[in-house]
Amino acid sequence: MLEAERLLNCTAVRLLLTPRRKTGGLKLTKYVFVTGGVLSSLGKGIVTASTALLFKSMGYSVTAVKIDPYVNVDASTMNPYAHGEVFVTEDGGETDLDLGHYERFLHQNLTKNNNITTGKVYLSVIEKERRGEYLGQTVQIIPHVTDEIKSMIREVSKDFDVAIVEIGGTVGDIEGLPFLEAARQMWVEEGRRGVAFVHVALVPVLSTTGEQKTKPLQHSVQELRRIGIQPDVVIARSTKPLEPEARRKVALYSSLPEEAVFSDPDVGFVYEVPLVLNDQGYPSYLARVLGLEARRPELGAWKEFVEKLKGLPEGPTIAMVGKYTKLKDSYISIIEALKHSAVKAGFRPKLKWIEVTDVEREKLRAEEAVEGADGAIVLPGFGERGAEGKIRVIKALREQGKPALGICYGMQMMVVEVARHLAGLEGAHSEEVDPSTPHPVVALLEEQKGVEYVGGTLRLGAKTVRIVRGTKLWEAYGREVVRERHRHRYDVNPKYLDVLEKAGLRVSAWDEEGRVPEGVELKGQEFWGVQYHPEYKSRPLEPAPVYTRFLRSLRR
Repeated sequence: MLEAERLLNCTAVRLLLTPRRKTGGLKLTKYVFVTGGVLSSLGKGIVTASTALLFKSMGYSVTAVKIDPYVNVDASTMNPYAHGEVFVTEDGGETDLDLGHYERFLHQNLTKNNNITTGKVYLSVIEKERRGEYLGQTVQIIPHVTDEIKSMIREVSKDFDVAIVEIGGTVGDIEGLPFLEAARQMWVEEGRRGVAFVHVALVPVLSTTGEQKTKPLQHSVQELRRIGIQPDVVIARSTKPLEPEARRKVALYSSLPEEAVFSDPDVGFVYEVPLVLNDQGYPSYLARVLGLEARRPELGAWKEFVEKLKGLPEGPTIAMVGKYTKLKDSYISIIEALKHSAVKAGFRPKLKWIEVTDVEREKLRAEEAVEGADGAIVLPGFGERGAEGKIRVIKALREQGKPALGICYGMQMMVVEVARHLAGLEGAHSEEVDPSTPHPVVALLEEQKGVEYVGGTLRLGAKTVRIVRGTKLWEAYGREVVRERHRHRYDVNPKYLDVLEKAGLRVSAWDEEGRVPEGVELKGQEFWGVQYHPEYKSRPLEPAPVYTRFLRSLRR
């Protein structure tokens, strides 16, 4: 590598991995609001994350905020099928999965306050009203709710040069109107150079002619204007790059110059999106809209990661053992963590999805389910459904000697399987699944007893984990103390450790006080698990050691 390229990559790595403060000359935070049109799940979260990465790579301090218009206070009580994975922040927030994208692209920890919901806003307003803080006023959507929204956005963004704020849902949804109105008011209050609007909308391709149709995007821009917002940038999502005629139409009907219209075509990996946008001049154009210096983004390390990822040979097959397999976003952080670790391991694994409810209902035999898999990840989850199917698959994996890694609930079911079939504890189970089990080898944590509310009361966020020397976790981390994020209410019951250890199970990690097992492994076999979620802290340039260690075990 040429010396100049080496220095560029070193600088890019520092920009991504170093927390940054406000640039001296800036007095006010700049805000970029990202809205969506035509339909949901277009990839606004990736555009938001890419925008954040590009501004950070220009040397600005950046944060990203996700606004979710649903009435839930947070994502804690949501079924993964309803909204995908619940992403846990360092401070214990149970948030929308887009915060995971933000953290992975920014290489930066966010907080629970970076996820704003309708429920959170209204809860705060109602509590203020009950305390008499509105001094007898009639509390209304405007100004009280919109003021609360603006206050939350400004509070979480105040220490940064630029805040990228994604408004979830689609323009025209009734539940999103207060947030769009708050954004419009911020444009008035912060001035033209203080706020920019980026609108992401679909340009479908007609299957019969292959023609890109811009009419749906035009209507979404009209809907945005109807509520008082003129976009500064339009990003067209499509299966292929935007054609010149389609770009001309989008610009014309959006009242924008053509240079303000950017193309976001389908790509092989989401990590390519910031590079695609950068090649079109997106970050420099948006910086000029905000009155910022349009610096050249330093993306050397990011480009190198993307090229390595795209060039990886296909490797061993991993069985993904879970019960939310019909919506892969339920496990999005694990999927992405495997991509990060794949670059370290030197191959990209094939994923084979095993729906454990099919095994439980005997639509599929466990032995057949794991056929062709070189190893397996026993995925996290909650509740009774699918538990017995998961245990049967774990048994098949252990008996066939295939490497297996359990995450959270997955690790707990591995302990149940060992208790039943190696330790001879008939009827052993988790109290969560069977409260009357004669052998509760997985039990409710002591501090969880007497908890009244379901939402937001799990053991959450980053906790100290102490690694035992000579274990697989020690091989993964190479150090005694790590900090990893948690989301659970049950754990391995310490009362059964003696009998489990006689059966070959070993505790490989403990919590800070040495009370709660944080990791286990079966002696003499690549059969291990962790109670925490290492995927939440995995980054493209800093892969999670647990997943890297697991991938490397498939090649042994």
